[in-house]
Amino acid sequence: MEILEDIKDLKPQQRIDILRDECYWVNFIEHSPHISDGRERLFRLFQNQYKEYPELSISIKRSASEGDLVWLHLHVKCTPDSRRAALIHIFRMKDSMVVAHWGVGQPVHEKSKNNNTMF
Repeated sequence: MEILEDIKDLKPQQRIDILRDECYWVNFIEHSPHISDGRERLFRLFQNQYKEYPELSISIKRSASEGDLVWLHLHVKCTPDSRRAALIHIFRMKDSMVVAHWGVGQPVHEKSKNNNTMF
């Protein structure tokens, strides 16, 4: 996969095209119950999110891998000032392509019962 210098400058459709062409297997399998199965349905979800939240940002806070699995700990924000959500995505890989996905998340709260950050 080609490494992109600055993905922020890409239009949403360019980002989705890269995912389609270089990252997601044609028979992609979705395991999260709130996301429809299939690669093209996932890309429609991405398109809708970019339309609804044009300032959407995703920051990778941690990553890990073992065998054919990759984990990402993400901070997703709909606008620069929002707290939005902390997510964990697990991807099963084959031939450098995402073939399956599981995801869990929780909102980022304004106040915490401890002094630790979620990230």
